[in-house]
Amino acid sequence: MSKTKNTKAFFNTEIPGDWDVKHFEDVADIDRDSLNGSTPKDYEFDYISLSDVDSDDFKIETTRQVFASAPSRARRIVKQGDILMSTVRPNLQGFSLIRNEVKDLIASTGFAVITSNKCSNEFLFQFLFSSGIERQFYQLLVGSNYPAINSSDVRKLKIPLPPLPEQKAIAQVLSTADAAIHTTEKLIAQKELRKKWLMQQLLTGKKRLMGFDGEWREVKLGKVIEICSSKRVLEEDWKTVGIPFYRTREIIKLSNGEELKSPIFISESLFEELKSKYGVPKPNDILVTGVGTIGETYIVKVEDEFYFKDGNVIWFKMNEKINSSFLSQLFKTVYVRKQLLDNASITTVATFTIEGAKNTKIYLPSIEEQTTIAQVLQAADKEISLLKAKAEKLREQKKGLMQQLLTGKVRLKIN
Repeated sequence: MSKTKNTKAFFNTEIPGDWDVKHFEDVADIDRDSLNGSTPKDYEFDYISLSDVDSDDFKIETTRQVFASAPSRARRIVKQGDILMSTVRPNLQGFSLIRNEVKDLIASTGFAVITSNKCSNEFLFQFLFSSGIERQFYQLLVGSNYPAINSSDVRKLKIPLPPLPEQKAIAQVLSTADAAIHTTEKLIAQKELRKKWLMQQLLTGKKRLMGFDGEWREVKLGKVIEICSSKRVLEEDWKTVGIPFYRTREIIKLSNGEELKSPIFISESLFEELKSKYGVPKPNDILVTGVGTIGETYIVKVEDEFYFKDGNVIWFKMNEKINSSFLSQLFKTVYVRKQLLDNASITTVATFTIEGAKNTKIYLPSIEEQTTIAQVLQAADKEISLLKAKAEKLREQKKGLMQQLLTGKVRLKIN
């Protein structure tokens, strides 16, 4: 790779002087072929609607249709090598490149079908995910009542183009990055399926770990754990600094492992008063969301110091009879989640009450077996987390490559 010299402007970005700036219509056909009214009524085809394209992994789902009964938008003829670009909310990047051979494939008129003829289709496809195209979408959509563009807009979109050999080289580098991301995400999906299977087997006692054979007992949570909520804190006591005060949305973020900066606080003096009179969550206690998105769990850490909103979150004061991680995993099972919903009261939103929590039934092995099962499932979770972190790093790396290569800030050496 080498740094570029002698530049020209593309919007607010400098590109190499030997690159051209072209409109899409200069290098590709837009919506070249479509079905018309004379199409035989019994013509069968595979149909792609706007919801059928997943731009995260570039997968496409299709439905089999007959022209006579097909949706009225089923008109765009798609061939191998074509690019599908959603013209409805294009900023959401509902794009796909048809790399494999296809027959009788028809897309919704909500797509622009782009057929490259004077540039690399792989390069043009990668450009659709760049900041250069995002800025153009923004200019077209700003102030619009409906977030969509049309075929004429697509024809006038601009693309900076290096010489064809460099286009192909850049596309190859970025496609390789996509393949690495896809491989990692596929592995994540496999590990998540394996974790789900482990949960179904281990948390129900269908599969026993070596060295354990005692009977499991069915209990109501209220019989083995103290379950309560926090004491009420008035909104007038909320502060902008102090001890963090968490609501359901913050507990959900914590349960997902997100870094959190609390938007609400209470004073240290009020926190100490609550701590003295009623206690505060201790390490290994579990907080469970009880309003809206119910059943999300957070295990309190040693370093945590916070209070939480009454009624929105249920507090499980753990003891030596139940392993926190084991119980947290149980809350993810179909068996327990069904009970959460069955025991919830439905008003404007689902609400999981303390009484409902106390009546939720679980099956408990010995504390030793609980701990061992939890360790197995925690290891599976850690493996998945590491892979997700790897996928995120790969996505960031690809974003950096796009910024460098698609603007010509860094040039590839072409043999």
